[in-house]
Amino acid sequence: MGQNAPGASTIGPRRSPARAVLLAVIGVALLLLGGGLAVGLGIGRDDPPASDSVDAGFARDMSRHHVQAVEMANLAPERSADPEVRRLAFDIGETQNNQVGRMQGWLALWGLPQSGGEAMAWMGSDAQAGHDMSGMDMGGSGLMPGMATDEELANLRKLKGTKFDVEFLRLMIRHHQGGKDMAEYAAQHAAVPAVRLLARTIVDTQTAEVTTMADMLKARGGTPLPAP
Repeated sequence: MGQNAPGASTIGPRRSPARAVLLAVIGVALLLLGGGLAVGLGIGRDDPPASDSVDAGFARDMSRHHVQAVEMANLAPERSADPEVRRLAFDIGETQNNQVGRMQGWLALWGLPQSGGEAMAWMGSDAQAGHDMSGMDMGGSGLMPGMATDEELANLRKLKGTKFDVEFLRLMIRHHQGGKDMAEYAAQHAAVPAVRLLARTIVDTQTAEVTTMADMLKARGGTPLPAP
């Protein structure tokens, strides 16, 4: 796992958001062929959520949040020599890329844009108050909780071996913590059952992975970054 030959790996070092969109399109096409579109995606055709709803906002923002996690995970096959770190990165990359495809597929079916709007505007003011919103703008290009900065990503790309492993775990722990907060809100407030279910799955998965990564980080002599 995570050690496929060059060109055969399912986690390439440069998988782009366009790849996630492609996966969503393929998934939708397969469901159409099988005649089970609404059932397969767990959503109905009628009364789609509004663009400013929790459901749509969560799908857009969590997609972008996940894309960065996949980007970081894609670095591990070439920059880490640690089998445990490589397996973890593979699992994160595959899981979150699949979820991005699902969320972007929902937005396409709802006839809503894949991006845009104010980041985290779908969360209540009380929920937003617990996060630093100063880096976010109306175009949705700012950082959401837990996301790495351009400088942090550039530094991660330069590292190899144990130094990479430690920094990767530090960044991914913080990334998961920020994403978990967003998913918890969606799990409680989204109107579409399938969205609530996915959000709850993200909460449970990332809670477990944070515990695992914290143990891995400690074993490699690292310390966690401040929580988002």
